[in-house]
Amino acid sequence: MTATGRPSDPQAMLFPPTTSRRLIVKIGSALLVDGDGSVRADWLADMARDIAARVAAGQQVAVVSSGAIALGARRLALPKGGRASLEDAQAAAAVGQIALSQIWAQSLADAGLTAAQILLILDDLENRRRYLNAAATLERLLSMGAVPIINENDSVATSEIRFGDNDRLAARVGQAARADGILLLSDVDGLYDRNPAEPGAQHIARIERIDARIRAMADGGSASGMGSGGMASKIAAAEIAGHAGIDLAIASGGAGRPLRDAVRHSIFAAAHRRTRARKNWLAGRLVVRGHIYVDAGAARALVKGSSLLAVGVTGLEGRFQRGDVVDVITADKQIIARGLAEYDAGDALRIIGIASEAQGAILGYAPRSAIIHRDHLVLL
Repeated sequence: MTATGRPSDPQAMLFPPTTSRRLIVKIGSALLVDGDGSVRADWLADMARDIAARVAAGQQVAVVSSGAIALGARRLALPKGGRASLEDAQAAAAVGQIALSQIWAQSLADAGLTAAQILLILDDLENRRRYLNAAATLERLLSMGAVPIINENDSVATSEIRFGDNDRLAARVGQAARADGILLLSDVDGLYDRNPAEPGAQHIARIERIDARIRAMADGGSASGMGSGGMASKIAAAEIAGHAGIDLAIASGGAGRPLRDAVRHSIFAAAHRRTRARKNWLAGRLVVRGHIYVDAGAARALVKGSSLLAVGVTGLEGRFQRGDVVDVITADKQIIARGLAEYDAGDALRIIGIASEAQGAILGYAPRSAIIHRDHLVLL
Protein backbone atom coordinates (compact mmCIF):
# COMPACT_ATOMS: atom_id res chain seq x y z
CA MET A 1 0.00 0.00 0.00
CA THR A 2 1.21 3.52 -0.77
CA ALA A 3 0.40 6.69 1.14
CA THR A 4 -2.07 7.54 -1.63
CA GLY A 5 -3.75 4.11 -1.38
CA ARG A 6 -2.75 3.11 -4.93
CA PRO A 7 -0.92 -0.13 -5.74
CA SER A 8 2.84 0.25 -5.53
CA ASP A 9 4.89 0.37 -8.71
CA PRO A 10 7.52 -2.41 -8.35
CA GLN A 11 10.17 -0.19 -9.90
CA ALA A 12 9.33 2.56 -7.42
CA MET A 13 9.89 0.11 -4.60
CA LEU A 14 13.63 0.12 -5.17
CA PHE A 15 15.28 1.60 -2.12
CA PRO A 16 18.65 3.15 -1.25
CA PRO A 17 20.79 -0.03 -0.94
CA THR A 18 19.77 -0.93 -4.49
CA THR A 19 20.15 2.42 -6.18
CA SER A 20 22.48 4.72 -4.24
CA ARG A 21 25.96 5.68 -5.29
CA ARG A 22 26.58 7.07 -1.81
CA LEU A 23 24.59 5.50 1.01
CA ILE A 24 24.16 6.37 4.69
CA VAL A 25 23.11 3.41 6.86
CA LYS A 26 21.80 4.10 10.35
CA ILE A 27 21.88 1.15 12.73
CA GLY A 28 19.76 1.19 15.86
CA SER A 29 20.96 0.01 19.27
CA ALA A 30 18.62 -3.00 19.36
CA LEU A 31 20.25 -4.44 16.24
CA LEU A 32 23.82 -4.12 17.48
CA VAL A 33 23.39 -4.85 21.19
CA ASP A 34 21.34 -7.53 22.95
CA GLY A 35 19.10 -6.69 25.88
CA ASP A 36 21.85 -7.69 28.32
CA GLY A 37 24.30 -5.22 26.74
CA SER A 38 26.38 -7.77 24.81
CA VAL A 39 27.29 -7.30 21.15
CA ARG A 40 25.41 -9.29 18.53
CA ALA A 41 28.66 -10.49 16.97
CA ASP A 42 27.20 -12.71 14.23
CA TRP A 43 24.82 -10.00 13.07
CA LEU A 44 27.63 -7.44 13.00
CA ALA A 45 29.89 -9.77 11.00
CA ASP A 46 27.14 -10.22 8.40
CA MET A 47 26.62 -6.47 8.22
CA ALA A 48 30.35 -5.86 7.72
CA ARG A 49 30.42 -8.41 4.89
CA ASP A 50 27.40 -6.80 3.26
CA ILE A 51 29.02 -3.36 3.49
CA ALA A 52 32.17 -4.81 1.91
CA ALA A 53 30.09 -6.23 -0.94
CA ARG A 54 28.54 -2.82 -1.52
CA VAL A 55 31.92 -1.12 -1.58
CA ALA A 56 33.25 -3.76 -3.98
CA ALA A 57 30.28 -3.01 -6.25
CA GLY A 58 31.31 0.65 -6.40
CA GLN A 59 29.11 2.14 -3.71
CA GLN A 60 30.35 4.41 -0.94
CA VAL A 61 28.90 3.63 2.49
CA ALA A 62 28.93 5.52 5.77
CA VAL A 63 27.38 4.13 8.96
CA VAL A 64 25.61 6.07 11.70
CA SER A 65 25.83 3.61 14.56
CA SER A 66 23.98 3.67 17.84
CA GLY A 67 24.98 1.41 20.70
CA ALA A 68 27.58 3.35 22.72
CA ILE A 69 25.30 4.02 25.68
CA ALA A 70 23.99 0.44 25.74
CA LEU A 71 27.52 -0.96 25.64
CA GLY A 72 28.84 1.42 28.28
CA ALA A 73 25.91 0.85 30.61
CA ARG A 74 26.67 -2.85 30.75
CA ARG A 75 30.34 -2.25 31.55
CA LEU A 76 29.49 0.26 34.27
CA ALA A 77 26.51 -1.75 35.58
CA LEU A 78 24.24 1.29 35.24
CA PRO A 79 20.46 0.93 35.74
CA LYS A 80 17.89 1.48 32.97
CA GLY A 81 20.44 0.87 30.23
CA GLY A 82 22.38 3.98 31.21
CA ARG A 83 19.44 6.30 30.63
CA ALA A 84 18.37 6.94 34.23
CA SER A 85 19.92 10.41 34.08
CA LEU A 86 21.90 12.65 31.74
CA GLU A 87 25.03 12.03 33.81
CA ASP A 88 24.62 8.25 33.51
CA ALA A 89 24.10 8.52 29.76
CA GLN A 90 27.22 10.67 29.37
CA ALA A 91 29.32 8.29 31.44
CA ALA A 92 27.97 5.25 29.58
CA ALA A 93 28.67 6.91 26.25
CA ALA A 94 32.25 7.74 27.22
CA VAL A 95 32.95 4.10 28.06
CA GLY A 96 30.82 2.57 25.34
CA GLN A 97 32.14 4.67 22.47
CA ILE A 98 35.60 3.12 22.84
CA ALA A 99 34.09 -0.35 22.69
CA LEU A 100 31.84 0.57 19.76
CA SER A 101 34.70 1.94 17.66
CA GLN A 102 36.85 -1.10 18.38
CA ILE A 103 34.03 -3.47 17.46
CA TRP A 104 33.38 -1.74 14.16
CA ALA A 105 37.08 -1.40 13.30
CA GLN A 106 37.70 -5.12 13.83
CA SER A 107 34.54 -6.26 12.04
CA LEU A 108 35.24 -4.11 8.99
CA ALA A 109 38.91 -5.09 8.99
CA ASP A 110 37.85 -8.75 8.91
CA ALA A 111 35.83 -7.87 5.81
CA GLY A 112 38.80 -6.08 4.21
CA LEU A 113 37.71 -2.50 4.94
CA THR A 114 39.14 0.44 6.87
CA ALA A 115 36.94 2.08 9.47
CA ALA A 116 37.07 5.74 10.48
CA GLN A 117 35.41 7.31 13.52
CA ILE A 118 33.57 10.63 13.49
CA LEU A 119 31.84 11.93 16.64
CA LEU A 120 29.52 14.89 16.19
CA ILE A 121 27.51 17.23 18.35
CA LEU A 122 24.58 19.30 17.14
CA ASP A 123 26.58 22.48 16.58
CA ASP A 124 29.01 20.66 14.30
CA LEU A 125 26.26 20.53 11.69
CA GLU A 126 24.33 23.67 12.68
CA ASN A 127 27.36 25.97 12.43
CA ARG A 128 28.04 26.60 8.75
CA ARG A 129 31.85 26.53 8.94
CA ARG A 130 31.95 23.37 11.04
CA TYR A 131 29.36 21.78 8.77
CA LEU A 132 31.64 22.40 5.79
CA ASN A 133 34.58 20.89 7.69
CA ALA A 134 32.56 17.77 8.48
CA ALA A 135 31.41 17.54 4.85
CA ALA A 136 35.00 17.77 3.60
CA THR A 137 36.13 15.02 5.98
CA LEU A 138 33.31 12.73 4.87
CA GLU A 139 34.05 13.41 1.22
CA ARG A 140 37.72 12.54 1.59
CA LEU A 141 37.13 9.37 3.60
CA LEU A 142 34.45 8.05 1.27
CA SER A 143 36.47 8.84 -1.84
CA MET A 144 39.33 6.73 -0.43
CA GLY A 145 37.09 3.73 0.26
CA ALA A 146 37.05 4.06 4.04
CA VAL A 147 33.82 3.48 5.97
CA PRO A 148 33.07 6.34 8.39
CA ILE A 149 31.39 5.18 11.61
CA ILE A 150 29.47 8.17 12.93
CA ASN A 151 27.72 8.78 16.23
CA GLU A 152 26.54 11.67 18.34
CA ASN A 153 29.13 12.55 20.97
CA ASP A 154 26.79 11.77 23.87
CA SER A 155 29.58 12.12 26.43
CA VAL A 156 29.46 15.92 26.03
CA ALA A 157 26.00 16.55 24.52
CA THR A 158 23.41 18.06 26.85
CA SER A 159 19.67 17.54 26.91
CA GLU A 160 19.18 21.01 25.41
CA ILE A 161 21.86 20.92 22.69
CA ARG A 162 21.79 17.60 20.90
CA PHE A 163 20.27 15.73 17.97
CA GLY A 164 18.44 13.51 20.44
CA ASP A 165 18.30 10.52 18.12
CA ASN A 166 20.46 9.05 15.39
CA ASP A 167 17.68 9.11 12.82
CA ARG A 168 17.94 12.88 12.43
CA LEU A 169 21.71 12.68 12.74
CA ALA A 170 21.74 10.26 9.80
CA ALA A 171 19.64 12.67 7.74
CA ARG A 172 21.96 15.58 8.50
CA VAL A 173 25.01 13.45 7.74
CA GLY A 174 23.33 12.50 4.47
CA GLN A 175 23.06 16.16 3.58
CA ALA A 176 26.67 16.89 4.50
CA ALA A 177 27.93 13.85 2.57
CA ARG A 178 25.76 14.63 -0.47
CA ALA A 179 24.35 11.11 -0.21
CA ASP A 180 21.90 9.65 -2.69
CA GLY A 181 20.09 7.44 -0.19
CA ILE A 182 19.61 6.90 3.53
CA LEU A 183 18.58 3.60 5.11
CA LEU A 184 17.33 3.57 8.69
CA LEU A 185 17.66 0.07 10.13
CA SER A 186 15.86 -0.62 13.39
CA ASP A 187 13.39 -3.04 14.96
CA VAL A 188 10.51 -2.02 12.65
CA ASP A 189 10.05 -2.66 8.93
CA GLY A 190 8.54 0.68 8.04
CA LEU A 191 5.54 2.92 8.54
CA TYR A 192 2.08 1.59 9.39
CA ASP A 193 -1.22 3.45 9.34
CA ARG A 194 -1.49 2.79 13.09
CA ASN A 195 0.51 1.02 15.77
CA PRO A 196 1.60 -2.23 14.07
CA ALA A 197 0.60 -4.18 17.19
CA GLU A 198 -3.04 -3.26 16.57
CA PRO A 199 -5.25 -5.62 14.53
CA GLY A 200 -5.64 -4.57 10.90
CA ALA A 201 -2.59 -2.28 10.83
CA GLN A 202 -1.47 -1.76 7.22
CA HIS A 203 2.12 -1.32 6.11
CA ILE A 204 2.73 1.68 3.86
CA ALA A 205 5.37 0.93 1.25
CA ARG A 206 5.87 4.35 -0.29
CA ILE A 207 5.23 7.87 0.96
CA GLU A 208 5.24 10.65 -1.62
CA ARG A 209 4.49 13.52 0.71
CA ILE A 210 4.72 13.99 4.48
CA ASP A 211 1.65 15.75 5.79
CA ALA A 212 -0.39 15.88 8.99
CA ARG A 213 -1.96 12.50 8.22
CA ILE A 214 1.42 10.81 7.88
CA ARG A 215 2.75 12.45 11.05
CA ALA A 216 -0.32 11.24 12.94
CA MET A 217 0.67 7.65 12.16
CA ALA A 218 3.92 7.97 14.12
CA ASP A 219 4.46 6.32 17.47
CA GLY A 220 6.97 8.20 19.62
CA GLY A 221 8.37 5.17 21.44
CA SER A 222 11.23 2.80 20.71
CA ALA A 223 10.05 -0.81 20.65
CA SER A 224 13.23 -2.17 22.17
CA GLY A 225 13.53 0.38 24.96
CA MET A 226 17.23 0.83 24.18
CA GLY A 227 17.02 3.48 21.50
CA SER A 228 16.00 7.12 21.77
CA GLY A 229 13.98 7.41 18.58
CA GLY A 230 10.60 6.09 17.45
CA MET A 231 8.67 6.52 14.22
CA ALA A 232 8.24 10.25 14.87
CA SER A 233 12.02 10.75 14.74
CA LYS A 234 12.20 8.71 11.52
CA ILE A 235 9.56 10.86 9.85
CA ALA A 236 11.46 13.97 10.97
CA ALA A 237 14.60 12.48 9.40
CA ALA A 238 12.68 11.78 6.19
CA GLU A 239 11.63 15.43 6.01
CA ILE A 240 15.24 16.59 6.40
CA ALA A 241 16.41 14.13 3.76
CA GLY A 242 13.58 14.95 1.38
CA HIS A 243 14.41 18.65 1.37
CA ALA A 244 17.93 17.73 0.28
CA GLY A 245 16.70 15.52 -2.55
CA ILE A 246 17.60 12.27 -0.77
CA ASP A 247 15.33 9.23 -0.68
CA LEU A 248 15.07 7.66 2.77
CA ALA A 249 13.96 4.12 3.59
CA ILE A 250 13.03 2.44 6.87
CA ALA A 251 13.58 -1.30 7.16
CA SER A 252 13.98 -3.89 9.87
CA GLY A 253 17.53 -5.10 10.34
CA GLY A 254 16.52 -8.02 12.49
CA ALA A 255 15.29 -10.33 9.74
CA GLY A 256 17.12 -11.02 6.50
CA ARG A 257 20.10 -9.10 5.14
CA PRO A 258 18.84 -5.58 4.35
CA LEU A 259 21.96 -4.49 2.44
CA ARG A 260 21.90 -7.65 0.36
CA ASP A 261 18.21 -8.45 -0.03
CA ALA A 262 15.13 -6.42 -0.98
CA VAL A 263 13.57 -6.70 2.46
CA ARG A 264 10.22 -5.17 3.33
CA HIS A 265 10.50 -1.44 3.91
CA SER A 266 8.86 1.97 3.63
CA ILE A 267 10.46 4.54 1.37
CA PHE A 268 9.96 8.28 1.68
CA ALA A 269 10.47 9.76 -1.78
CA ALA A 270 12.54 12.94 -1.88
CA ALA A 271 10.23 15.94 -1.72
CA HIS A 272 12.52 18.23 -3.68
CA ARG A 273 15.19 18.12 -6.31
CA ARG A 274 18.70 18.70 -5.12
CA THR A 275 19.43 22.35 -4.48
CA ARG A 276 22.63 24.18 -3.76
CA ALA A 277 24.54 22.80 -0.79
CA ARG A 278 23.99 25.95 1.26
CA LYS A 279 20.22 25.68 0.85
CA ASN A 280 20.33 21.99 1.80
CA TRP A 281 22.10 23.00 5.01
CA LEU A 282 19.45 25.64 5.71
CA ALA A 283 16.55 23.26 5.12
CA GLY A 284 18.01 20.69 7.49
CA ARG A 285 18.71 23.01 10.39
CA LEU A 286 17.31 21.73 13.68
CA VAL A 287 17.78 25.02 15.57
CA VAL A 288 16.27 28.32 14.46
CA ARG A 289 16.64 31.64 16.26
CA GLY A 290 13.38 33.31 15.37
CA HIS A 291 10.12 33.39 13.43
CA ILE A 292 9.04 35.94 10.83
CA TYR A 293 5.32 36.12 9.99
CA VAL A 294 4.23 37.18 6.51
CA ASP A 295 1.04 38.11 4.70
CA ALA A 296 -0.47 36.17 1.80
CA GLY A 297 1.15 38.40 -0.84
CA ALA A 298 4.64 37.85 0.57
CA ALA A 299 4.02 34.10 0.79
CA ARG A 300 3.05 33.98 -2.89
CA ALA A 301 6.12 36.00 -3.84
CA LEU A 302 8.43 33.63 -1.94
CA VAL A 303 6.97 30.62 -3.75
CA LYS A 304 7.75 32.36 -7.05
CA GLY A 305 11.39 32.83 -6.01
CA SER A 306 11.44 36.36 -4.62
CA SER A 307 13.28 37.69 -1.59
CA LEU A 308 11.33 38.47 1.58
CA LEU A 309 10.70 42.22 1.76
CA ALA A 310 9.82 44.09 4.93
CA VAL A 311 6.56 45.37 3.45
CA GLY A 312 5.16 41.83 3.49
CA VAL A 313 6.16 41.07 7.10
CA THR A 314 3.39 41.22 9.71
CA GLY A 315 5.31 40.27 12.87
CA LEU A 316 8.30 38.46 14.30
CA GLU A 317 9.45 36.50 17.34
CA GLY A 318 12.87 35.77 18.81
CA ARG A 319 16.08 37.66 19.60
CA PHE A 320 17.92 36.79 16.43
CA GLN A 321 20.97 38.54 15.06
CA ARG A 322 21.87 39.29 11.47
CA GLY A 323 22.96 36.01 9.86
CA ASP A 324 20.92 33.81 12.20
CA VAL A 325 18.55 31.20 10.80
CA VAL A 326 14.85 32.08 11.02
CA ASP A 327 11.64 30.44 9.85
CA VAL A 328 9.07 32.22 7.69
CA ILE A 329 5.49 31.53 8.78
CA THR A 330 2.14 32.33 7.16
CA ALA A 331 -0.95 33.70 8.85
CA ASP A 332 -2.32 30.15 9.21
CA LYS A 333 0.84 29.07 11.11
CA GLN A 334 2.45 27.12 8.25
CA ILE A 335 6.26 27.22 8.00
CA ILE A 336 6.91 27.87 4.32
CA ALA A 337 10.57 28.90 4.22
CA ARG A 338 13.80 29.16 6.18
CA GLY A 339 16.60 31.63 5.68
CA LEU A 340 19.34 33.86 7.04
CA ALA A 341 18.13 37.14 8.53
CA GLU A 342 19.60 40.29 6.99
CA TYR A 343 18.78 42.32 10.11
CA ASP A 344 18.94 41.96 13.87
CA ALA A 345 15.50 41.42 15.38
CA GLY A 346 15.36 44.95 16.77
CA ASP A 347 15.92 46.67 13.42
CA ALA A 348 13.68 44.19 11.60
CA LEU A 349 10.87 45.01 14.02
CA ARG A 350 11.21 48.73 13.25
CA ILE A 351 10.64 48.30 9.52
CA ILE A 352 8.04 45.55 9.24
CA GLY A 353 5.27 46.59 6.87
CA ILE A 354 7.34 49.52 5.62
CA ALA A 355 8.18 50.05 1.95
CA SER A 356 11.88 50.04 1.02
CA GLU A 357 12.09 53.77 0.19
CA ALA A 358 10.94 54.75 3.69
CA GLN A 359 13.22 52.42 5.66
CA GLY A 360 16.39 54.53 5.61
CA ALA A 361 14.80 57.36 7.58
CA ILE A 362 13.62 54.91 10.23
CA LEU A 363 16.87 52.96 10.54
CA GLY A 364 19.31 55.86 10.22
CA TYR A 365 21.35 53.96 7.62
CA ALA A 366 20.89 52.67 4.10
CA PRO A 367 18.50 49.70 4.23
CA ARG A 368 19.42 46.30 2.87
CA SER A 369 17.58 44.87 -0.09
CA ALA A 370 15.46 42.43 1.90
CA ILE A 371 14.67 40.94 5.29
CA ILE A 372 15.84 37.62 3.83
CA HIS A 373 17.53 37.56 0.41
CA ARG A 374 16.40 34.82 -1.95
CA ASP A 375 19.97 33.53 -2.23
CA HIS A 376 19.85 32.74 1.49
CA LEU A 377 16.32 31.35 1.62
CA VAL A 378 14.90 27.87 0.98
CA LEU A 379 11.27 26.87 0.65
CA LEU A 380 10.04 24.10 2.97
